[in-house]
Amino acid sequence: MMETKSPFLDTIFLLRKNQCITLFSNLQEISLKEETEAGDYFETEFEKERLEFLSDQLVCDKTTAVWAAKVLYHSAQLYLIRENTAKDLENLIPRFQGTKNVSSILSADLSLRFLPEVVTALNSVDPEDTLITLLEDILTEFHYSGIGYDLHLERVNWEEELKDKTYRKLYLERIVDKKDYKLAEIPFINKLLIAEFGMHKDAFWRELKIITEENQ
Repeated sequence: MMETKSPFLDTIFLLRKNQCITLFSNLQEISLKEETEAGDYFETEFEKERLEFLSDQLVCDKTTAVWAAKVLYHSAQLYLIRENTAKDLENLIPRFQGTKNVSSILSADLSLRFLPEVVTALNSVDPEDTLITLLEDILTEFHYSGIGYDLHLERVNWEEELKDKTYRKLYLERIVDKKDYKLAEIPFINKLLIAEFGMHKDAFWRELKIITEENQ
């Protein structure tokens, strides 16, 4: 994508292309035109990633993808710009209002996968920042994007959460990629991982404990 002279779009394009983020000196309102362009961009990106998980049942939820991009963009800018923003936090970082399903989870992940690094940066500046709580709540809801970040997921029914085969495969792959021991040692997930590894467990993750009823 070319530069657009839109801080919102340029930030998202650069982040997804080069994994780096641009901070601006002021917060600008995101126009409907920018949201539409972002939605079209995420639809294209979703299709590229869909080739990796080979499911024709999943389509990009453009509305959710744009919501997640706005959350990411605003949270990154709020790292630098905090003057007179406290009253606007819930408008800048709105709660998810859509329907949560595998398509919306994967669409949100196009942006939210970068959110843990923003939260970590915010935490290093001020651990008491109320913005951190808002963002951690979003990551707890969309915890596929938070794999590798320490979240409180005790209430998750993992059997129900991972019933979709495509989502389960992607979830397990990211746990392995991020070496998230906390998730990998949840008995239900551990059993799935060990079954996937088969005889090659040590090649995939030598240090991972096999959780049995005796050592839970």
